[in-house]
Amino acid sequence: MSLWLKTGDPSLLERVVKKKHVFKRGEVLYRMGQPMEYMYVIRGGSVKTSVSTEDGQVQVIGFHIVGELLGLNAIESRQHNCEAQATGMTSVCEVSIDRFEELASTDPAIQHEILKIMSAEIHHSHELLLLLGKHNAEERLATFLLSLSQQFARRHCSATEFDLSMSRSDIGNHLGIAEETVCRVFARFQDDGLISSQYRRVRLNDLERLKQIAYHRRTSNVRDSVDRQFEA
Repeated sequence: MSLWLKTGDPSLLERVVKKKHVFKRGEVLYRMGQPMEYMYVIRGGSVKTSVSTEDGQVQVIGFHIVGELLGLNAIESRQHNCEAQATGMTSVCEVSIDRFEELASTDPAIQHEILKIMSAEIHHSHELLLLLGKHNAEERLATFLLSLSQQFARRHCSATEFDLSMSRSDIGNHLGIAEETVCRVFARFQDDGLISSQYRRVRLNDLERLKQIAYHRRTSNVRDSVDRQFEA
């Protein structure tokens, strides 16, 4: 709950959090079009977000881990514009949107955190568009693993060893490649010693080589910028 603890007001957490819930794998936190009453902070586990088209197609748009805030993009319309589903046993806190808006209107610390979250989401969207338009399957999967590494590092978790709670099918859907291709590239990465995996546990053995695969088509300036992010 770092979003509120950073404000320096410990009582703020209790005033904003409405309920705590645990969701089993596959259970839905909220659906597209559902009226928005709460946002959700992930306390444990992970969540995938997806959208459905009129012809019934489903597109996975993101994976979210401990410490992330879900539902912020529904504030304007007051309707959730995607579905959020637990990818494993997941605990969340419900955050009252009315109370949150009331506090955010007067607390500069919360306003600053919201801007940071929105900026990160915009950056992620731009990166995904670039990834889908310009990169092959190996580059997409390497970039995906490095992105997860950064996410976990920001939460003060291990950047090189973590659980992939999402299915290979969901990863392929998110990255725009077939599930069979995801499995084949994972196996190739493992054979080459870049990663080790056992069931859902993955270890990144060679971040430098993964970065070379992920970014070799980009300009050196962009690659240097990414390297600095991992070194920071």
